[in-house]
Amino acid sequence: MTKTMNSAQARSGLVLAARVLMAVIFLVAGVRKLLTYGATLGYFGKLGIPLADVVLPLTIALEVGGGLLLIAGWQVRWVASALALFTLATAFAAHAFWAADAAQFAGQLNNFLKNVAMVGGFLVLIAYVSTVERGAGSRG
Repeated sequence: MTKTMNSAQARSGLVLAARVLMAVIFLVAGVRKLLTYGATLGYFGKLGIPLADVVLPLTIALEVGGGLLLIAGWQVRWVASALALFTLATAFAAHAFWAADAAQFAGQLNNFLKNVAMVGGFLVLIAYVSTVERGAGSRG
């Protein structure tokens, strides 16, 4: 006999899929930074990021660790909040379309807007998890 999926199971599956899809960009970016450490350190310096030699390992740890924790579903509100703030800061630090030359303008604008959209996705995830936690707390 087959069971039909109820709406709570469907929502849970969708939220897991959303967490995985949102985490992939951080996992790939963190691993790429690790594999191209020297070049990335130079790029951070070019962007004017202070203490790039300290910021880079912290960035890699946040991207890889945060991505894995997001997939695992551990402390989703906190992890999503940290990644949202990081993503917003990255939009301004690395995708300054307003200062880009004509050849780079469209790409930087798209990347900036992608980051802003990802922050929106994190806000939805945070709101959803908060609502679920409140609902679970009121039952117990």
